[in-house]
Amino acid sequence: MTVTKQATVGFIGLGVMGKSMAKNILQAGYNLNVFTRTEAKADELIQLGAVWKDTVADLAADSDVILTIVGYPSDVEEVYFGENGILNNAQPNSFVIDMTTSKPALAVQIYEQAKAKHIYALDAPVSGGDIGARNGKLAIMVGGELQAFDAVLPLFEVMGENIVLQGEAGAGQHTKMCNQIAIATGMIGVCEAITYAQKAGLNPERVLETITTGAAGSWSLSNLAPRMIAGDDQPGFYVKHFIKDMTIALESADEMGLMTPGLELSLSLYKQLAENGYENNGTQALIKLFSK
Repeated sequence: MTVTKQATVGFIGLGVMGKSMAKNILQAGYNLNVFTRTEAKADELIQLGAVWKDTVADLAADSDVILTIVGYPSDVEEVYFGENGILNNAQPNSFVIDMTTSKPALAVQIYEQAKAKHIYALDAPVSGGDIGARNGKLAIMVGGELQAFDAVLPLFEVMGENIVLQGEAGAGQHTKMCNQIAIATGMIGVCEAITYAQKAGLNPERVLETITTGAAGSWSLSNLAPRMIAGDDQPGFYVKHFIKDMTIALESADEMGLMTPGLELSLSLYKQLAENGYENNGTQALIKLFSK
């Protein structure tokens, strides 16, 4: 059982990352159905050969694999459940893959309801931002059954290059929480380091040339610090979505009785940033709180 390029892939959610992911799938030779709330976001893909579907139900009924990457857990619930949702309209033996960063418990719920309908379900959130999505180099963290994972692996390989089955349903989402927790505190450090360099009268670009190659190196330092220095706040990943992710992570940590002071601090700073009007900017806009 393998998803070949004769399969029809349905893609729901064409935001900053989703559009690039869908474009890579289309250009790899798969048949592509698309749906998103704002139809204009699909124009480029339609011109390249994607087929627009008027509803989630229509897309689900006419696709062998259905991928979703929407905003919030409430959006996931909306597209998966109910009379017009994916699970009530997808064909038996099809695959549903939620790539939204969402609640682990919701991933388990989707898996259980899908299994009852003989549909294969995986949770597969991603990391790598707009750059990783464009270049097909995302990290993809997967939860679900090995059989389903092996079947869709060729499709995952179109979108990413670090693709790991982490465990049963929900494990992909738990892994993404680990990812976001690590990023959360790291972003504070990146902002402080850049601001320190500027206040000390150093050339921050030159500082980056040195510290990105040493023990301080990180994806955020290499990819987001240059945007901070350039004053580029365009979203590779929205502040509002990072707040959503950190909130889910904090709730999950609390349920497990874990102490996460770094996560709590980062969440409080990003909430402050959003209150200042930057919720639709990229996460690198955090430096504005440090450089006043």
